[in-house]
Amino acid sequence: MAVLWGGRFTKETDDKVFAFNESLSFDKRLYAVDIKGSKCHAKMLGKQGIITEEEAESIIKGLDSILADIENNTLEFDPKCEDIHSFIEANLTKRIGEPGKKLHTGRSRNDQVALDMRIYTKNEVIALSDLITSLLKVLLSKMKDNKDTYMPAFTHLQKAQPTNLAHYIGAYVEMFLRDRDRLKDIEERMDYSPLGAGALCGTTYPLDRDYTAELLGFKEATYNSMDSVSDRDYLIETLSACSIIMMHLSRFCEELIIWNSNEYRFIEMDDAFSTGSSIMPQKKNPDIAELVRGKTGRVYGALVSLLTTMKGLPLAYNKDMQEDKEVAFDALDTVKDSLTLFTGMIDTVSFNKEIMAKSAMKGFTNATDAADYLVRKGIPFRDAHGIIGILVLKCIEKDCSIEDLSLTELKEICDSFDEDVYDAISLKTCVERRLTKGAPGAIDESIKRYEDII
Repeated sequence: MAVLWGGRFTKETDDKVFAFNESLSFDKRLYAVDIKGSKCHAKMLGKQGIITEEEAESIIKGLDSILADIENNTLEFDPKCEDIHSFIEANLTKRIGEPGKKLHTGRSRNDQVALDMRIYTKNEVIALSDLITSLLKVLLSKMKDNKDTYMPAFTHLQKAQPTNLAHYIGAYVEMFLRDRDRLKDIEERMDYSPLGAGALCGTTYPLDRDYTAELLGFKEATYNSMDSVSDRDYLIETLSACSIIMMHLSRFCEELIIWNSNEYRFIEMDDAFSTGSSIMPQKKNPDIAELVRGKTGRVYGALVSLLTTMKGLPLAYNKDMQEDKEVAFDALDTVKDSLTLFTGMIDTVSFNKEIMAKSAMKGFTNATDAADYLVRKGIPFRDAHGIIGILVLKCIEKDCSIEDLSLTELKEICDSFDEDVYDAISLKTCVERRLTKGAPGAIDESIKRYEDII
């Protein structure tokens, strides 16, 4: 068993203990960032004269060869190694001899682990941001194509007022823009390198921590060595942001699932993003949307798991923190896959524009506009509200829409109705007259804003 701490012990670790303790089976995905951190550490050790420049160069070349061999599959991960750090150090020493044993000078696995996870998470945050940008571009394209696609907007899952599909999609654009901003905030807050913090109280070697921070692409080094090795706030924030992203995706998926139903028929899912039934040949199921909705709980679980792990830990490092990796890796993979598949699904979905418009017309979504029409005729809004309520009851009895009533029938309820009421309560007018900032009639302003920031 390849471990980094054998000197103090007089016998081998029990096999079951080793299996319970090891992390190589899942932290092996950190190999590239671990090597990156080690190369920068070696370069700094050479610069500071802690090891010779020749030794530093030998270490860096050895690490480069390990990286190349892992990536071309000529070097397999050894299950006898405790973690990715011991695996790489063991292979380095095997390749270059004594200089390899000097790599860990002035460094602990505690700050090494903290660094690896921070670099990895930072890269993942950037990747998530890029995926959200790709989704936003698709949604913006859908908005541009559907400014005149009229549909009902809902409250309490009941038809409320008419809008256009561009306005509806724009609500999700706002959500995903906030998600991207959150990720940017997290990236800025985590832009500090813990390398050189040692086990918890730094080191007596003259390390240049800001130099390694610069080499690694961080703004600067962390300010407290104990916090450096015990901080997982950046990961909790990332999982929180991931949970909110998944919540937004899940809400959108719920809409698409409902719209895809036979009762609504607002959309048609592309065959590439649907599946069939093993027994019912007529079925075309929105499985991708349902899976994204389902996997949301999985990502929530990762956040709660890490919060629970961290809630009772004293300073500084504790082995409990090893539990951050599997849940984080799974959650990040899940969110990236969900964003990728959702983007493809929404990009290929077809909207049944005629059915959407008919649905808006049949749901009394223009009732508020009919009341506003009477207000413009001089009737107080509260009275107009009551008049239209009576009108809706009449329509329900006749199984028709407000615009289906004749002018004579309208005047029986209120003399203020004139021929111009039909234009005033048409879908086009109802949508286009809503010109306040952020409303569907001002959709061109919203689109222009999105073009500038997406």
